[in-house]
Amino acid sequence: MAGAFAALAFAQPGSAYAQALADLPIDQVRTEVQTRYDAALALTTDRSVVAANSNTYTWASEAKVQCGIAKGFLKSGNKDAESLRRCDFAYGMMRNQPPPTPEAPLVPPAPPTENCPPEVASTFYFDWDSTVAPADASQSVAFMAENRTRCGWRSFTVVGHTDRSGSDRYNDGLALRRARVIADMMGVAGIPADAIAVSGMGERKPRVQTVDGQRTPENRRVEVEVNGGL
Repeated sequence: MAGAFAALAFAQPGSAYAQALADLPIDQVRTEVQTRYDAALALTTDRSVVAANSNTYTWASEAKVQCGIAKGFLKSGNKDAESLRRCDFAYGMMRNQPPPTPEAPLVPPAPPTENCPPEVASTFYFDWDSTVAPADASQSVAFMAENRTRCGWRSFTVVGHTDRSGSDRYNDGLALRRARVIADMMGVAGIPADAIAVSGMGERKPRVQTVDGQRTPENRRVEVEVNGGL
C-alpha cells in the first residue's frame, strides 16, 4: 500500500511550501526537516496508530523515510530540492489524515463466583502482536487455582490464538507464546505443571471469521479449557 501511495504522491508537483523550505538558510531547513522526521517517527511508534492500521501510519512511515533521506543530504550541506519536496509532501499527507479510531477495548467475561464452567474456564484477550497478559488476567487465574478442587477440574488445556494479520508461521509461534504466558501464571498461582497442557492454534480457529490480513481483537486470545468437572 505504501508504494501505491508514494507513487501517487511523488507524481504531483512540489508544493509551494516545499520550495519555500528549500529557500531557507540551511540551518533552518535542518530544523524544519528534523521536526517533520521526529513527528513521523512518533506516529510510527504510537501503539494506537499502529493498531488502527490506517493511512496515518502509511504516510508517517513514508515521511520518516523521505525526511530521513533529506536529512542525509543536509548533513553534507546539500539542500536537495527533490528530497525536501518528498519529505514535505509525505509529512503534509500524514497530518491531513483523520485521527485513527482506536479498537474498542474488549472486556473479558468476569470469572464465575458460584458455578463451575463445564468447558472453558476463562478467555484472555491480547493486544495486537503482543504476548503481554491483560491487566485482569491474574483475577481469572486466581479463580481457577482457588476453585480447582471444588469444581473437580483435573487438568487444563491452554490454547493460544491469533488474528489473521501475520503469516501462518509467525502466528503459530505467537499463539504458542501467548498460551505459555497464561500457563506460567497458572503455575505461579499453584496449579501443578503436569495438570496444564499448552498448545497454539495460530489463526486456524478464529472466533470471528475475517479475510486474511485483518486485525481482529476477538481472535487474539488464549482460552483455558477444563477437563473433568462437577
